[in-house]
Amino acid sequence: MAPAAKKAAAGGAKKKLSSTAGGKTVKKTTKSLIFQKTPRNFRIGCNIQPRRELTRFVKWPKYVLLQRQRRVLMQRLKVPPAINQFTYTLDKNQTSQLMRLLAKYKPETRGEKKARLIAEGEKQSSGAQATSKKPVMLKFGLNHVTDLIEIKKAKLVVIAHDVVPIDLVCWLPALCRKKDVPYCIVKGKARLGQLVHKKCCAVIAVDAVRKEDQAELEAQCKNYRAMFNDNADLRKRWGGGQLGLKSQHALEKKQKLIDAEMRKKAGLQMA
Repeated sequence: MAPAAKKAAAGGAKKKLSSTAGGKTVKKTTKSLIFQKTPRNFRIGCNIQPRRELTRFVKWPKYVLLQRQRRVLMQRLKVPPAINQFTYTLDKNQTSQLMRLLAKYKPETRGEKKARLIAEGEKQSSGAQATSKKPVMLKFGLNHVTDLIEIKKAKLVVIAHDVVPIDLVCWLPALCRKKDVPYCIVKGKARLGQLVHKKCCAVIAVDAVRKEDQAELEAQCKNYRAMFNDNADLRKRWGGGQLGLKSQHALEKKQKLIDAEMRKKAGLQMA
């Protein structure tokens, strides 16, 4: 045995003797047989990986990807007021109140129109005079609504906030203000489309209502004038310009380095 090994063995023996001579008792820990450690290995081909937030890595459909990219782009870029005004819409209660009113004046479907004309024809053939008038209904279609605004026949104009491309309707609010026609911006071209039996609709106009709904329409128009037509701040407010998380963290690190450098310079000057 080597001399170093002999010394180590002798030292270990001395330590054991000293510990027993001191009267100390060493407790032995016994492992429980009921609860046993089962360490897991998360390498490839081993245990199942724990649940993680993988939304960032999902391969979305093309239309969802475009929606997400458009949303991020509108947050990053500086958005001019003419386009940014479409982010200011009616709230849920106001929208539901407006939709209840507009739903009363849905255009006729083909079946309803056919039934009405057949009933009128039967009356005329029997010798009676046809007294039914053309029903009051919503007006839709960008060119048709524009004509109604220009001749000041539209009493209320409802514009969707998510028209693509936005150039189609971004000039409509200015035209409504010029012709003194109340307008409002609501969420969902699809929701407007349901009112006129289409997939989606960019703009709807109300040119006439029945007597029982006249007071409600006037009250809503008064609110919308204050919110949109007379709201000068809405026409001046820019949007976007928000940095992403990575850019924010990079700027914070850069600022910390600048602050540390300034403290060093201040310390040298004091010295």
